[in-house]
Amino acid sequence: MNMLARREQSFFELTQKLTQRYPDLDPVAVILPALEKLRQENLQSDARFVESYIRYRSSRGQGPLKISMELQQKGIKGADMKSELYSADYDWEALCQEALERKLGPDPDISLAMKDKMYRFLAQRGFENGQISAVLKRTFN
Repeated sequence: MNMLARREQSFFELTQKLTQRYPDLDPVAVILPALEKLRQENLQSDARFVESYIRYRSSRGQGPLKISMELQQKGIKGADMKSELYSADYDWEALCQEALERKLGPDPDISLAMKDKMYRFLAQRGFENGQISAVLKRTFN
């Protein structure tokens, strides 16, 4: 409960953390039933975790590809993640534009080398090729 009080966590994350923190406890007999009970009481929800994680990471300038990869590492898979990631709540192209503007500052250098550098920067942030191309076209043309 203390772990969930700080922030939302995935079922997989909680299982890993509790198994590491309490190696003497049998994961199948003790940890998983306790976590299942939290899930049944809606105190732990992977859907809430996905929603809060996407909101947090997108506000930090991360794109959908990177967020998706990070969620998979946290044990979240499937259509629920994709539907939340690509819901109408997130305008990934606008978020990509904001990340570029933050990086470039008020006076952007409009050279071809800078355009290539910004493409790599946005790709590393996890934005998709179409999003990056549209944003770079608006900014550098």
